[in-house]
Amino acid sequence: MVVFLIVIFLLLNFLSGPLAEQRNFIFQSLNQTIRDELSFKGDSTFSREALQLTPDTLNNPSFLQNKSGRVIIPQKFRLWKNNHVASFHSSFVINIFHPANIAAEGMTFVILPSLTQVPDNSHGGFLGLTNSTIDGSPDNRFVAVEFDTFKQPYDPDDNHIGLNINSVNSTITRPLTNDTYGYNLILSPTNVDVFFTVWIDYDGTRRKIQIYMANHDNRSITVPKPSIPVLTSQLDLSKYLLQDSYFGFSASTGDNIQLNCVLRWNLTVEIIPPEPGVDVKGLLLKAGVPCLVMSIFVIMWLIWSYVRAIRKKQRSEEQLEFALKTLPGMPKEYAFKDLKIATCNFDDRNQLGKGGFGSVYGGRLSKEGIDVAVKTFLRDNCQGDFLSELTIINRLRHRNLVPLLGWCYKNKNLLLVYELMPNGSLDKHLFNTETPLAWERRYNTVVGVSSALHYLHNEYDNTVVHRDLKASNIMLDSMFNARLGDFGLARAIDNEKTSYTEQGHGGMPGTVGYIAPECFHTQKATRESDVYGFGVVVLEVVCGRKPVLIPEVDGFRLLIDWVWMLYREGRIPEAVDERVLDIREEEEESGYVGNEAERLLRLGLACSHPMAEERPKMHDIVQIVNKKMPVPDVPHFKPAFIWPGSSPGLLNFSSYSSGSGYPNSDGTRSLNTRPR
Repeated sequence: MVVFLIVIFLLLNFLSGPLAEQRNFIFQSLNQTIRDELSFKGDSTFSREALQLTPDTLNNPSFLQNKSGRVIIPQKFRLWKNNHVASFHSSFVINIFHPANIAAEGMTFVILPSLTQVPDNSHGGFLGLTNSTIDGSPDNRFVAVEFDTFKQPYDPDDNHIGLNINSVNSTITRPLTNDTYGYNLILSPTNVDVFFTVWIDYDGTRRKIQIYMANHDNRSITVPKPSIPVLTSQLDLSKYLLQDSYFGFSASTGDNIQLNCVLRWNLTVEIIPPEPGVDVKGLLLKAGVPCLVMSIFVIMWLIWSYVRAIRKKQRSEEQLEFALKTLPGMPKEYAFKDLKIATCNFDDRNQLGKGGFGSVYGGRLSKEGIDVAVKTFLRDNCQGDFLSELTIINRLRHRNLVPLLGWCYKNKNLLLVYELMPNGSLDKHLFNTETPLAWERRYNTVVGVSSALHYLHNEYDNTVVHRDLKASNIMLDSMFNARLGDFGLARAIDNEKTSYTEQGHGGMPGTVGYIAPECFHTQKATRESDVYGFGVVVLEVVCGRKPVLIPEVDGFRLLIDWVWMLYREGRIPEAVDERVLDIREEEEESGYVGNEAERLLRLGLACSHPMAEERPKMHDIVQIVNKKMPVPDVPHFKPAFIWPGSSPGLLNFSSYSSGSGYPNSDGTRSLNTRPR
């Protein structure tokens, strides 16, 4: 208890001192924890590491129309008392983006009287602040700095800032393209990401507000504060605000749309000192309040700790469900009971496959009359891998990718629903001795996979590396068209973060025989390593053999080494699957197939070149398989894989003898080999 009294004494001594100075709020790095520190009202939310004052999606423009929202610090500040008005300083980074020709409507930095919900019908020009009924009323008790992107009848233009008091009709405005002040700022250029740092300084002693702005093209950089303010005005907050008020942001859209984001926010507010002459410390100490306060504190802390432990278990589930529902372009959400019925309660007899992340079950949705493949996730690793896969594939749209139909999350069960590919995976047809895959279908498979990989590398809005390209991840639809699937290891390249460890995956994801040699050293996935896996798949398709030869063929354990030996000795036609040639001889077209097969084998070797920089790019590969470009020259001797970090005299050689296909634990090759 003595310790408690000392703590309370020091606390009261601090609070009852001459001035408690300032209270600081710094939201420099916005993440999911910010949801517990701020109050989100109306259509506002948190996503993409930013405060989204209006919905954050461009996939459904109509959903963005006529929205309004607020984000507020849920702690009140005493801003004036008697003749003393508090000073404050705030800086923040904003991004106002619109894809159409006309933006709408704008956003504000606002001081509000309460934490109440956004007023009804506060969209459009009312900026989430008022509506047609209450606009201009002295009872509104707010002061706002508006960043306006749409011209209403009461606005000077569609690119200005203004000072708003109890109304969206500004008391003072400043155009942002003003030669007099040397500013030339466009708040929301069409379909261009521009970021603005804003500084708002309020001097309570002089009753004066000054606003500064600077633009930049990178959300992460810090820019210097300009010397000249965009707007300066006298402002006595005590005339318009309640003594205890709240700081935050608001925004709205109208018939036109835009995204209104706050990416960083710092706020410093002067704390009003207590009334002079009141001995707060003495009164509380004499009344024995310290003991009571500390006892209450301890009890509340114990209760809070208990509740927090319970909530922590629920929070991850709530965050996951929220993340699923707010992913841009998210497909349909299925009811768990419907998927349970479709798969006969996930009966093992309906299991199509099983991997490190979960199992895949076949089934039929009777209500929709479609066959589906339902992928389940193991609970121990479901959240991270489920979201990583879903973040990649939820917006992928290509004819050679397995279509994602929807998702389901129920009682910690996470599931993805795909269109069922009736002809299964490519490997089951390549290595089926009874019904070998015809040449046309093999060639079309290569064409389809190359088109899908080109889309992921070059045409999707983020560059995506698949990281697990292999025959078992290539599905065949009812017409035997190739569909690339299983994005469990896929990652979008973000600021060159392609490392497996940076992406939260230890070890070496992938499948032996398909992993490019440089990956054992760099631990990074790249477009070039995807091309390597594609080259192995091409050799599989033409040869009808698996990448690891069991048993060995001519003393080789890797398909790549065997094919390269045949190419060096001028016997590459011997690599072609004999079953395909037998079928073609009956149809008297074997010569044509041989030419096509040799082209693909050479392409497979070019893609499987030990040095990543020598492999062709996907846009050239698509041209080659469509016979619009020749196959690049391939050296007759398989080049040595040389890692730049190797010591002199210890270069890493790829050999052509038995066992040369397996790397050592550090990714190097054994040196006790002999060329053939």
